[in-house]
Amino acid sequence: MPESLVSRLTGVMLEFSKIDRVLAVMAHPDDVDFSAAGTIAHLTDAGVEVSYCMVTDGQAGGFDHSIPRTDMAMIRRREQTEAAAEVGVTDVRFLGHMDGSVVADLQLRHDISVVIRQVRPQVVITQMPVRNLDSTYGSHPDHIATGEATMSAVYPDARNPFAFTGQPAAEIEDWSVDEVWIPFGTGDAEVVDITTQLDRKIDALMRHKSQHRDPEGMEERVRTWWQSIATEGGLPEGSSAESFRVVDTR
Repeated sequence: MPESLVSRLTGVMLEFSKIDRVLAVMAHPDDVDFSAAGTIAHLTDAGVEVSYCMVTDGQAGGFDHSIPRTDMAMIRRREQTEAAAEVGVTDVRFLGHMDGSVVADLQLRHDISVVIRQVRPQVVITQMPVRNLDSTYGSHPDHIATGEATMSAVYPDARNPFAFTGQPAAEIEDWSVDEVWIPFGTGDAEVVDITTQLDRKIDALMRHKSQHRDPEGMEERVRTWWQSIATEGGLPEGSSAESFRVVDTR
């Protein structure tokens, strides 16, 4: 991916050409598609191996009361797998925690650490670990808990060879992540131009059919949203973008 697609560089974000593996850890199926699928499409096009880790199966999502929650979990796993394929991702993992009940406890930290040690990414993409009072929908408790547990797994858990003695993580060699990218993060942001990947991002989102009561209305709203991010990032009119707060964890 050309580095010119990244603007407002703070000198922290790794150059895409120097990244071999990326892991996205998200609370629910579709979270990664709303927040980072355009950037992920750029990464996979550049030969980067990207893996997804979904903390829950999204059992509490949707609007159809006739669908049993166990069936919804299976539907959402299938939808996320199909959405991932739209942007070149074939490694999709589900931790199976309960939607709406995610807690940043030691069990979740362990489970995420296992995936980090298995995937061995330079970069982890995850959700904001604190509440944003300006964004009710962006501050779902599951998102906050997933962000906090992932940050704790990145440091100290996944890199500490003495963490989780006697548990599965301890059987896997420790691993240190270089950077964490948090979509829609506050403060200095890296803005990634996703204009050329926008259709693939939309296609990924549209795979989550169980979650869209009004697909056309949703698409119109999110297109406007991504264009506003591009405008705020100083990109040319008509551009679309995703933004990330970059945390150096080396």
